[in-house]
Amino acid sequence: MGKFPFLLSHMIAPFATKAMEWKNLICPNSPFVWDGNKISECFDNIVLGFGANVVTVLMISILAITLRNARGSHRMNFREKVVFHFLPALGACLSFVDMVFLLKKELNGDFIVYHEWLFKSSQLILWTTIIISVKWACFHDLFCNWLLCIWWIMKALLEILHLHKTFSSLEALECLKESSVVLLDIMFGITINIIRIKQSSSKASSMEDPLLSVNMDIEGGFPGDSGNTWSSWDLMTFKAITSVMKRGVIKQLGFEDLLWLPNDMEPSTCHDRLLSFWRAQQGSSNPFLFKAICYAYGWPYFCIGLLKLLNDCIGFAGPLLLNKLIRFLQQGSAHWTGYVLALSLGLTSILKSFLDTQYSFHLAKLKLKLRSGIMTVIYQKCLCVTLAERSKFSEGEIQTFMSVDADRTVNLCNSFHEIWGLPLQIGVALYLLYTQVKFAFLSGLAITILLVPVNKWISELIASATEKMMKQKDERIRRTGEILTHIRTLKMYGWEHLFSSWLMDTRSSEVKHLATRKYLDAWCVFFWATTPTLFSLFTFGLFTLMGHQLEAATVFTCVALFNNLISPLNSFPWVINGLIDAFISTRRLSRFLCCSEYRHELEQRAESPSVLKNYQSDIISEDMAIIMHDACCAWSSSDEQQQNLVLNHVTLSVPKGSFIAIIGEVGSGKSSLLSAILGEMWLIHGSVHSNGSLAYVPQVPWILSGTVRDNVLFGKSYESKRYSDTLKACALDVDISLMAGGDMAYIEEKGVNLSGGQRTRLALARAIYQGSDVYMLDDVLSAVDAEVARLILHNAILGPLMNQKTRVLCTHNVQAISSADMIVVMDKGHVKWVGSSADLSVSSFSAFSPQNDFDILPNLQGQELSKNTSIEGRKSFSLEEEFIHISEEAQEIVEVEQRKEGKVELAVYKNYAAFCGWFITVVICLSAILMQASRNGNDLWLSYWVDATGSSQADYSTSFYLVVLCIFCIVNSSLTLVRAFSFAFGGLHAAVQVHNTLLNKIIDAPVQFFDQTPAGRILNRFSSDLYTIDDSLPFILNSLLAHFVGLLGIAIVLSYVQVVFLLLLLPFWFIYSKLQFFYRSTSRELRRLDSVSRSPIYATFTETLDGSSTIRAFKSEDCFLVKFIELVALYQRTSYSEIIASLWLSLRLQLLAAFIISFVAMMAVVGSRGYLPISFGTPGLVGLALSYATPIVSSLGSFLTSFTETEKEMVSVERALQYMDIPQEELRGSQSLNLDWPFQGLIEFQNVTMRYMPSLPPALNGVTFTILGGTQVGIVGRTGAGKSSVLNALFRLTPICSGCILVDDLNITHVPVRDLRAHFSVVPQSPFLFEGSLRDNLDPLRMSNDLEIWNILEKCHVKEEVEMAGGLDIHVKQSGSSFSVGQRQLLCLARALLKSSKVLCLDECTANVDTQTASVLQNAISTECKGMTVITIAHRISTVMNMDNILVLDHGNVIEQGNPQTLLQDEFSRFSRLAKASTM
Repeated sequence: MGKFPFLLSHMIAPFATKAMEWKNLICPNSPFVWDGNKISECFDNIVLGFGANVVTVLMISILAITLRNARGSHRMNFREKVVFHFLPALGACLSFVDMVFLLKKELNGDFIVYHEWLFKSSQLILWTTIIISVKWACFHDLFCNWLLCIWWIMKALLEILHLHKTFSSLEALECLKESSVVLLDIMFGITINIIRIKQSSSKASSMEDPLLSVNMDIEGGFPGDSGNTWSSWDLMTFKAITSVMKRGVIKQLGFEDLLWLPNDMEPSTCHDRLLSFWRAQQGSSNPFLFKAICYAYGWPYFCIGLLKLLNDCIGFAGPLLLNKLIRFLQQGSAHWTGYVLALSLGLTSILKSFLDTQYSFHLAKLKLKLRSGIMTVIYQKCLCVTLAERSKFSEGEIQTFMSVDADRTVNLCNSFHEIWGLPLQIGVALYLLYTQVKFAFLSGLAITILLVPVNKWISELIASATEKMMKQKDERIRRTGEILTHIRTLKMYGWEHLFSSWLMDTRSSEVKHLATRKYLDAWCVFFWATTPTLFSLFTFGLFTLMGHQLEAATVFTCVALFNNLISPLNSFPWVINGLIDAFISTRRLSRFLCCSEYRHELEQRAESPSVLKNYQSDIISEDMAIIMHDACCAWSSSDEQQQNLVLNHVTLSVPKGSFIAIIGEVGSGKSSLLSAILGEMWLIHGSVHSNGSLAYVPQVPWILSGTVRDNVLFGKSYESKRYSDTLKACALDVDISLMAGGDMAYIEEKGVNLSGGQRTRLALARAIYQGSDVYMLDDVLSAVDAEVARLILHNAILGPLMNQKTRVLCTHNVQAISSADMIVVMDKGHVKWVGSSADLSVSSFSAFSPQNDFDILPNLQGQELSKNTSIEGRKSFSLEEEFIHISEEAQEIVEVEQRKEGKVELAVYKNYAAFCGWFITVVICLSAILMQASRNGNDLWLSYWVDATGSSQADYSTSFYLVVLCIFCIVNSSLTLVRAFSFAFGGLHAAVQVHNTLLNKIIDAPVQFFDQTPAGRILNRFSSDLYTIDDSLPFILNSLLAHFVGLLGIAIVLSYVQVVFLLLLLPFWFIYSKLQFFYRSTSRELRRLDSVSRSPIYATFTETLDGSSTIRAFKSEDCFLVKFIELVALYQRTSYSEIIASLWLSLRLQLLAAFIISFVAMMAVVGSRGYLPISFGTPGLVGLALSYATPIVSSLGSFLTSFTETEKEMVSVERALQYMDIPQEELRGSQSLNLDWPFQGLIEFQNVTMRYMPSLPPALNGVTFTILGGTQVGIVGRTGAGKSSVLNALFRLTPICSGCILVDDLNITHVPVRDLRAHFSVVPQSPFLFEGSLRDNLDPLRMSNDLEIWNILEKCHVKEEVEMAGGLDIHVKQSGSSFSVGQRQLLCLARALLKSSKVLCLDECTANVDTQTASVLQNAISTECKGMTVITIAHRISTVMNMDNILVLDHGNVIEQGNPQTLLQDEFSRFSRLAKASTM
């Protein structure tokens, strides 16, 4: 056995000898694997280079032979031609040039080792094999083979090791050449992988989005006209925007000047894409919007990530080239390597500029797609969610989904790539630091790692504060919306300050959480901003203490790497915050989007027993239009259903073609019955079936912003005869003929320029024009006078347009009840009785049959007084001119949202500084300047230290240098802390001041301002603009200041180190100022267009929320979605143009900065050779100059970007300031009031004339009358006669033009307006309840005790309902939706009676109650109001029959006055004619 090893060694020896000979031949004078502290050159070339190439060639050859017959018909697109033709050809050329260089060296007598020949020749063979294989085999199947794709990624990793080995040499040309070869290889590998993934994904679905292809779809989006085609260079340089920018310099830009969107960015495409993936998600157990977004846009987002990876990697070429250049300068070599290095620095910057802008462009495009997708999906959800389902969310919350949550979710795109990109950048920077200072960098790293748990804890606190802040923001927006919606009523009550104080409390809670967030952000900024300085101190400190000597190359390469660290380190907290915000928002949106949707099926069932099917099939055959079988319905969610049943076991069958009157007391469930048939309620038990198309007119008519014709047609085509017949049937023909533009007159938001009656008739006309099978009419006769009610009943409801249709009318109108084919009596959610009108009088419900000849029982719709008023006086004069030929006039009245021209004025910045506080502004600026000075001082001290140790004449010990460096570090950290916290404090102070000032100005604005300004426009100031001022503006201002002082520091240091730089400064500044002027004039306009195009989106969204049930009833969801998509498309175009413009600038600035870097580097090389008379200083100073020139690329771009962003964000301050300069009500008065005033209640109108606008006819025309104290007076007249204008004048809601109004001989214009309103009581036409407790609704000032409140409720016949609902502490939902309209009016009456004023004004307060309750209420008012002056505006003649006096108005004139009984006896009196009309 002992001989075996001996024999084995003898056998192996010859082989070992041969191997050594072969190794010495291939790798002479070199170890094969390891060369001291790095991989040997031989191993690098043979294994990493030659071996990898041979394996690749073999794999391609084998695959090509296997697939030679598999020729596909696939045609190469442009990108594939670049990959498979251009890249291999370029690689072959570079390899051939390498071989030529090697041959030249050999011929010159240099010895070239064999391993180098093998490596270079294998490279040439590889690229040649690829070129041949593309021609010979099916390139798609060959190069998209998964094995080859994986191998190519591994090969790329091996080549990075080879590149690292090459960079350890000082040969600049060699480094540049090898970098090009490796970059080519990596690009080929990445691209074939992308093609493979795209090919496989396109088979599964059409989810494609090219990454950086030059023939991509942006060609469709760039041109102003689709006829243009753009070259690859134009697309790379964003040339298309120049035409827009040229126009922006010479004129104010309009929407027609914007770029067109590419096809794949059209909102309809984005909507369909996101919706399809969300619907797929809804099939899962736990649907999450984030997953749907990933499926919809994950692949293009991944491609953008690859582009970012390449961009980040190239970012580190700068510090490495800088290191080599400084080492070259230190050695003082006369070789031309220095010029190559200087030029390479510039070229690297240029390449990075293009990659940077392309990454930003593709990311921005993706964000726009996602934004339009999310906005349209939210809008569609609002169209499809029933009122019962929507009650889970407040209106403010739903509006926040659109305004804030959508934006936050979109910002996920930024944060998600940064969350891996930043650690990668930090990691590479740390590795490169290790190569410079060995393990000394660990001391700096230790600080960074220690800060990680601190930042994690801070980010958790920020997340918690954000969630709480968002809840308060939702509540604040809801309250603001409530104030804006009911501002007229609030002013009449004198409650606007009370409501604004409640809003301020909500804002205080929001600001408290915002402050927590801002101060935590300030800590984040402090920790991350001081890290590079601390890093520098600890790293160089430890490096010198370890016994190493500091060199210029080491120090300034490290300084450049620290500069590279600043951006990712500073960004990290913002990225984490952005991710947290985005995930919170996606969770909120997911919860909303998961709501069940309204279904248009003919039948809804809760529990459908098999018995029911037979029952229904029998009934349907009998031509029933509506069948309800044992239906139990509720408004609340399922967990509260049982105790809140609104309809209880209702069974009802409605025959086709019949006219059904639904009657019952207030709150009996009449409106809820209609809602149940429409499918708007929770169906808990039983079934509801409707047959045929539906039309619906709600009790509160919903009017669209648009022309009269738009409102009537509602998306249907125009038929002249049907249209005119419809208008006549609804008695609208006369009103429209009086309007300035006829049926093309523009109706403002919520129909503010129409009277209540006109709004109802317009909503009815819309329903009739649709020609539906079933009409659901909720109390449409109550808002009009007796005569008009009779006309509508006979010409419309019973007329030829509707008489063959099924009509279901909720009403108290006696004529309607007597004309009905069938009467349904509702009581407390039950159908109590069904029969004919003839049977009603002998039934137990005879109380509902006609008892008073004059009782025409109209019902008031929940119109805002504001609106009724504003036109009663104007009669039916609409504000617009002919739409077709004077559409501009229409826009003037509706007031197209104003936008300022030119740059944001200095006054806006001054105002913002004043809001922050001047002292804090000065502190912020000083701390920023001193912070930068301490940082520059730190770097200058380092260069001095390097030069001192380099010259071996160190004046001081190492510890002294370290102590000074430590002092700089402490000063810098302290100033950073001061800056961070002072900015947080200033931003918060400004946010509070802006909101409070804006709110006070809006609250004190006259009613006319709200009539002419859509609520959505004002709400936009309080939501989006205020969110900008709260959150993003302070951040961007902080960023601007940091970049400005940073640039100032760079300019000063460069000028100090290289005097020649001063020569460059002037032309550079000239070019820079020209560029920024050219850009800024356009960017401002684009930002303003962006704000203006955003407002209609929110206005339409708010409008749709109000009318969603009507839209669903008419099945017009698709029509409204298309309109909304058009608005979003316009918004997208402004944003798209804005993004392209900012990237246009960014690219040019970065190219300018690249020139500066090349200039500084070249001057350093020239100066080192002594060619110039001026000395360029020591290596330390030259190194400092170069390390400062490198970040100028990002600093310049960042400065102007943050400057223009600041200007854009400042537009929000500008818009807020616009509304701080609106007209204010005249609040002061020369005469103070006694607490008991008015003593008698004597009211005198003396020749009073009042107009709503100077261009309109007078609403009151020289009106003179006297109302004696303690009398009850009724004001009657046709719709638009000026009845509500009397109250407007009395409450000084609209100033009178001439004449005077005296109350107890006191001219009311001399009295402070709020005091005046506080001394009167009013029950407005629109019953107003706000969200809060019922006690607060009745007595918000807490002037009465519970006993008094209950007594009044009893007198108003609403005590029982309040007790059933849960007493005075029950929570009233938004707009009082938990009560019927009639009950709301009774509660408003109770509120007025609690006030005990001498003057009580009732504007149709009994219109929405049944006959019995109305007469009881009249008696209650007569009894309770003895000794009070009561002014009653009435459509119902019976309401005013027992009054002391009557005023009959017509066209703003008092045409009749006297006792009602006396006037009634005169058959020629106008009052007598009105009374007769009410009984016909």
